[in-house]
Amino acid sequence: MKKTLIAVGAALVCGAAAHAQSSVTLTGLSDLYVGSMKMAGDANRRSVVNSGGMTTSWFGFKGTEDLGGGLKANFQLTSFLQNDTGTQGRFQGDTFFSRDANVSLSGGFGSVLLGRWMAPNFLPSVIGNPFGDSFTFSPLILHKDVPLFNGSGWRAMTPADTGWSNQIAYTTPTYNGLSANIQYQFGEQATQNSKRNVGANFFYFGGPLTLTGFYENADVTNPAATTLLPNNQKYWMLLGAYDFGMVKPYLSYGEKKIADAFSTKGKTLQVGASAPVGSTGKLLAEWVKTEWSTPDVNRKTFTIGYDHFLSKRTDLYAVVMNDKITNQTSGTSLGLGIRHRF
Repeated sequence: MKKTLIAVGAALVCGAAAHAQSSVTLTGLSDLYVGSMKMAGDANRRSVVNSGGMTTSWFGFKGTEDLGGGLKANFQLTSFLQNDTGTQGRFQGDTFFSRDANVSLSGGFGSVLLGRWMAPNFLPSVIGNPFGDSFTFSPLILHKDVPLFNGSGWRAMTPADTGWSNQIAYTTPTYNGLSANIQYQFGEQATQNSKRNVGANFFYFGGPLTLTGFYENADVTNPAATTLLPNNQKYWMLLGAYDFGMVKPYLSYGEKKIADAFSTKGKTLQVGASAPVGSTGKLLAEWVKTEWSTPDVNRKTFTIGYDHFLSKRTDLYAVVMNDKITNQTSGTSLGLGIRHRF
């Protein structure tokens, strides 16, 4: 009996050690809102139940294996989801694992990743505005990443999606709050092998101060990455925030250049703030102006909202947004939503 107990105990210890060395997690986020939406240039107002008010809904798998000596192997397979209809992806034709599809090695040297992952522009813009990664209500994300398919003809600033396929990325170790990513996306074009996307970003977290920024030089489309952009595009932005406790202001500025016949330029300025309300709430406000040289138009978007956390995993939000574009009818949108992480 004593030998049996010892054997069972040893098996349990070995099982626990094996579990500590390797893990796979099912994870994701579900976000749904009820809204009355009218963007600048829209002919009519729409009443909706939509997915992704504050964060684009997603699900998937992440895993890691401890290889010893501080070295780890990691993978991510995550897919966007439209929870209001159960449709996969962010839009029609989006690839299945367009959020993440990669494998990496990490250790004291940092990490090296292969596959589909965030583009250099994505995480700095999320950290650098009070509405985070809201593709519905954050003025900065809307101006950067969301074209308007209406009479306004508004085009997004970001050259080639918020994620890059076919890439190799190196992430540095963090030193005194500073880290960086260097990223290269292969064009995989047999006739134009020199075409590619290259970029980098950095992050500094020093107490109440946050500084971040990115640079991209893009020739290749995404997420399928099967075609080239009509013209080379260069895009950079610097962003910062400082948490005073009672209020956290945000400020950013960026420029884009397109190597077309007009040498088109775009400029974006953002001013925002967040302020705690009690121990579970947060007031959010953000204003963004983007100017294009060709055609000569500008867009101004202002959003104010309230985010209330019921727990660490679940929050409720209410948002009002006003949107204006040169020579277009203005629009005002309202949304009430819930977001749950798992």
